[in-house]
Amino acid sequence: MAKTKDRLYDTADTMRPYVDRAIHDDDVRDNLKEAFNAARDVYAELLGGRNLTSTATRVATDKDVQENLKKTIDELRKATDRIQGKKDHGARNRMMLLTGIAAGVLFNPMTGPQTRKWLMEKITGEGSDDYGYGTSSTTSDNGPSTSS
Repeated sequence: MAKTKDRLYDTADTMRPYVDRAIHDDDVRDNLKEAFNAARDVYAELLGGRNLTSTATRVATDKDVQENLKKTIDELRKATDRIQGKKDHGARNRMMLLTGIAAGVLFNPMTGPQTRKWLMEKITGEGSDDYGYGTSSTTSDNGPSTSS
């Protein structure tokens, strides 16, 4: 009997952060409300005195029912992620995608050299700058002279 109580207490301790988030997080409550309302709309639309065949046909063909089902699932997924403390990685994923595209453009053998040249001209300015850097400047091979 003591083992059952211990397992119950362990389970309660494990669930405590999830229950606490579900109770105190406004976004979770809003997601659950939206999911419940969308599910209630689907239920009301589907079970209006119809038999199973007509209900299944309606689910397969009615765009409004499909949208409400999609909304229900999306809201429940958001609530679940929020309760579990999962973070959104959208910004990180977008940055990684843009970095990959930029690297692909800059290091592509066909477009890379022209793209890098154009980018350097935009960064350093057209032609030569005061320090002799640029695409139009020519440097001599003589280098600095050292007198002994």
